[in-house]
Amino acid sequence: MVTALQDSPLTSDEVLRFVARLQASDVVVDAAAGIDLISALETVKCVSVATQAVVTDAVATAISAERKELGKPKAQWRSGIASQIGLARRESPNRGGTHLGLARALVHEMPHTLARLKAGELNEWRVMILARETACLTVDDRRTIDERLCADPATLAGAGDRTIEGRARALANELDAASQVRRRAKAYAARRTSTRPAPESMGFFTVLTSMEKMVCMWATLRRDADTIINAGGDTRTRDQIMADLVFERITGTSAAQGPPVTVDIVISDSTLLAGGDTSAYLHGYGDIPSDVARQLIRDALDSETHIALRRLYAHPKSGALTAVESTSRGFPTALGRLIDLRDRTCRTPWCDAPIRHHDHIRPHTAGGKTSAENGAGLCAACNYAKEGEGWTAEAIRDKRNARHRYRLISPTGHTYDSSAPPMPVVELYSSQIENVMITGLFDDDAA
Repeated sequence: MVTALQDSPLTSDEVLRFVARLQASDVVVDAAAGIDLISALETVKCVSVATQAVVTDAVATAISAERKELGKPKAQWRSGIASQIGLARRESPNRGGTHLGLARALVHEMPHTLARLKAGELNEWRVMILARETACLTVDDRRTIDERLCADPATLAGAGDRTIEGRARALANELDAASQVRRRAKAYAARRTSTRPAPESMGFFTVLTSMEKMVCMWATLRRDADTIINAGGDTRTRDQIMADLVFERITGTSAAQGPPVTVDIVISDSTLLAGGDTSAYLHGYGDIPSDVARQLIRDALDSETHIALRRLYAHPKSGALTAVESTSRGFPTALGRLIDLRDRTCRTPWCDAPIRHHDHIRPHTAGGKTSAENGAGLCAACNYAKEGEGWTAEAIRDKRNARHRYRLISPTGHTYDSSAPPMPVVELYSSQIENVMITGLFDDDAA
């Protein structure tokens, strides 16, 4: 049972004092007391999420109201708010938008669900399921489902994720069957492909499409793989053949021939040529072991794939990639490639989205140079948010030959710093004289 101790507004200092108490607490040895503590902490998590939702909606409302009073166009009332929420929660702007949408739904349309969250009876994920399954409904229908499922705590007591999802979907079908048709059309409009790294230098290539097309693609691959197996002479498994068929049919080349497009591998000279063990970086994937990088290069050399060696220069101690100056406004291809290789993903903290824009940190209209120092790789959403009113940014050089640092300042004055990852090309030589000579090459500003 939770008892309110005071009615005064909650402050961040109070929360941080409680956090400090948790951080300084000892581990409970008694099993029964430990189970009670785990349950109590779960309630704390749920109540914290509910409070975050209420505060998130209040912040969005306050910012929108202020802009409205200032006479700003309606299109600007909510601009950049999702990015501020995401940064405050140490997540990407995309996730910030999700949290903002959930907060508005809970506060304005789903009061009973919010109450169950505050009571610790529903966690954030299950609340998200309820909001997702009712998003296609009218406000009145959503409130009806909210009341029928969450007004009485006993209704969903002990229910798991699939049960909650099924009951919410069944009620949605009952109240508005046509909404499910609209929902399916909206979902199909969002069809896409995506990639993400997997362990052991592997990766997932995912296609999001309609159910019937997914089944058709899978059945076709399986049929053709079985045909190859039945023909005999192939030592690959069915799964391996199906994976190879996907590559061959998308690229138009044999899986053994390698990718027909540019694949950038950043590797130190000593690792490539002298058997060093410094990890390499595969652009678009991430760090890979040196042995894997050398094997990829050997395989490409053994095939008909065109190989080009492009030299990059990094400071031997910090790993900072050297700058390339340009007087043009648009980032030239070579400079854009340098920024891509230096930043790897969107430079906004906690955003791992692919780079889509090469942004001037200090705007070109304010005298910002088109250079690696004043350039940052951003995803489209972060770049558009940064262009909103009240956002500023600056490149930071706090010490000589340091890696590129980028500071983002939100309209509320909160600052968020981002450092470019080190390049996997750092090498110090055994000779002191050589080290002095090499270091001297980088006395000028580095990227």
